[in-house]
Amino acid sequence: MSERIPLAAVAALGLTQVIGYGTLYYSFSILAPAMARDLNWPSEWIFGALSLALLIGGLAAPAMGKWIDRFGAGRVMAAGSAIASAALAACALSSGKIALVVALIAIETASNLVQYGAAFALLVQIRPKVAQRSITYLTLIAGFASTIFWPVTTALHAHMPWQSVYLCFAALNLCVCLPIHAWLAFNACRSRKEASGGAARHVEPGLAPSIRTPAFALMVTGFALESFVNAALLVHMVPVLSGLGLGAMAVMVGTLFGPSQVLSRFANMIFGGGLSQLTLALVSAALLPSALVVLIATAPAVPGALVFAVVFGLGSGLSSIVQGTLPLALFGSEGYGKRQGQILAIRLVVTSTAPFVLAFLMAGIGVQWSLAVAAGVGVAGALAFIAIGRLAGMRDRPRGALGRAET
Repeated sequence: MSERIPLAAVAALGLTQVIGYGTLYYSFSILAPAMARDLNWPSEWIFGALSLALLIGGLAAPAMGKWIDRFGAGRVMAAGSAIASAALAACALSSGKIALVVALIAIETASNLVQYGAAFALLVQIRPKVAQRSITYLTLIAGFASTIFWPVTTALHAHMPWQSVYLCFAALNLCVCLPIHAWLAFNACRSRKEASGGAARHVEPGLAPSIRTPAFALMVTGFALESFVNAALLVHMVPVLSGLGLGAMAVMVGTLFGPSQVLSRFANMIFGGGLSQLTLALVSAALLPSALVVLIATAPAVPGALVFAVVFGLGSGLSSIVQGTLPLALFGSEGYGKRQGQILAIRLVVTSTAPFVLAFLMAGIGVQWSLAVAAGVGVAGALAFIAIGRLAGMRDRPRGALGRAET
């Protein structure tokens, strides 16, 4: 009998992902101007401090991936919730610039312990055979983090200083996320004990041993280039659209991005069961440069910009899924946490530089040519996934060999 998706675990983990991304990431852009004002810092320096924190957090990610494999993702996430709570409180109580930067580094390091990389690993450790579908369900729930926490943070900040907002968020991580992660850790441990006496429940690699190393390098390259385009455009979306002549419509167009992300995850959940994870990764990577080409070709026409926002959101939403499911399909469940740590490290290093690179390009060669460069980077990412398929001789293998989604 086939395994069922652990819906209770997915729902509980979805709640902690909404809180984790909302409090540790999305809230920052709302509170940053007040931080800069209180510390007498230019806003760009505050965002520079965040980039530094993301970079250092990325460098620590491989070690965290090893901890996930060794101690279990649930235990790591429980510890991460406690660290995140302490880091948010430290940020709120920081009295100077150095203390704030150190606290931000702690926040971004803790985020690696509680966000997607660890959450995907936990679902793999609980029920690896249905982890692909579980990850899809999880990303659908977590896709509402920005929709919830942007207005929540704004509302709280209207009535209290940013320090108090961060203290409230620290309490959320401590009182809500930590108990949930501890419960999930207990369930994961019990699942491993039950499986130890029976048939093996791990997922076998979809690639032959001789090609796993080059395939992993290509996969990481594809994810990194895709994340570069995604991160660069997310930060600069409204300025880019304004620079192309959309004016006040730029903000309205940008609001379509979030719902499109959720739509792509929902569509994949309903219709994506017959496609291999490598095919989904290629579709995701191809959507991003396709959206940019549409924008370049049609600007400043509003309909073209609307198509851009929807297509770009679809690609970004699907990307969140395949970054969890493709490593499982290609390389199996053994050592999954370690691989997620390695992928996350490279992605964070690349994405921490993306906004600055795009800003530099826009200042030097203009918005349209900068978007053309970004589209070229996106195409290179898609080619990396095509190369994996060629390396594996995908056309000569059964469709499920490269990770057809569980139904």
